[in-house]
Amino acid sequence: MEMSKGASLALIRAQEFIIASKYRLVRKIGSGSFGDIYLAINIVTGEEVAVKLESLKARHPQLLYESKLYKILQGGLGIPHCRYYGQERDYNVLVMDLLGPSLEDLFNFCSRRFTMKTVLMLADQMLGRIEYVHSKSFIHRDIKPDNYLMGIGRHCNKLFLIDFGLAKKFRDSRTRLHIPYREDKNLTGTARYASINAHLGIEQSRRDDMESLGYVLMYFNRGSLPWQGLKAATKKQKYEKISERKMSTPVEVLCKGFPAEFAMYLNYCRGLRFEEAPDYMYLRQLFRILFRTLNHQYDYTFDWTMLKQKAAAASAAAMGKAGPSGATAGGTTEEHDRERNK
Repeated sequence: MEMSKGASLALIRAQEFIIASKYRLVRKIGSGSFGDIYLAINIVTGEEVAVKLESLKARHPQLLYESKLYKILQGGLGIPHCRYYGQERDYNVLVMDLLGPSLEDLFNFCSRRFTMKTVLMLADQMLGRIEYVHSKSFIHRDIKPDNYLMGIGRHCNKLFLIDFGLAKKFRDSRTRLHIPYREDKNLTGTARYASINAHLGIEQSRRDDMESLGYVLMYFNRGSLPWQGLKAATKKQKYEKISERKMSTPVEVLCKGFPAEFAMYLNYCRGLRFEEAPDYMYLRQLFRILFRTLNHQYDYTFDWTMLKQKAAAASAAAMGKAGPSGATAGGTTEEHDRERNK
């Protein structure tokens, strides 16, 4: 976002940036692909919300586009609710539901390693979110841990997909006519998780979101990917190095030491044709059957659930209280049951 640090801090200190006469900015809580995210409070109800700001002077404004995308996707499981879009002072403003930490935040919280149980519970929800976006004729084009956020409160076990600034329509909603195959495209998205075809400059389609998810899952399994930390003089050279390492690492090597389903998933995605619709249910079943084979319970007890409960218990003990405070994250809700029965 094109706002100086000083201006940003002054704006927050003044605490008088009011949006649509009802949302007051509190503090910066993160950054999206094209702007900063702030915590804001509804001055009437006291409810907390998230606000995305984009300078009116931005060279490539995209917040209006993103707000339209959210409207199209509204009502989908794990899609944040968009409350308001408009202009305030020198900014385009998007007001949305406040969500919890990203999977990248939680991965760090869990010392950068997730158990197989957590990876498989996440895989099921992550696949569901991508399938829904595709069903609305859009591809996300930036699938990564930072763009998946857990909900808060009664939605604390529900995964949300965010940041549609790079999303693109891949077919006509009415005629279902697919966009044409093209080459010589610049890489869109995040190089670490980009598909091989995206690196090669091929127009992205549904298969690329799916392949990116495969890399995210292996990142969670392994703690890192073989093409991380490569040094290069320029961004272009770094992207080329990442591409070379990605193409020269066989799927079986990438997934060595982990259940065969992960290699099966990636090989399936890499084998999809440009216009081909992925078999989402086949892929979800791959992981669901593995989950059952490993005798796990789909109880929404993630790795961070355990850590947070331990931390709460420790702090309660230190304060001389009996047991952890706050609700546990083990219970299922109506949405979770819908999720499981899909």
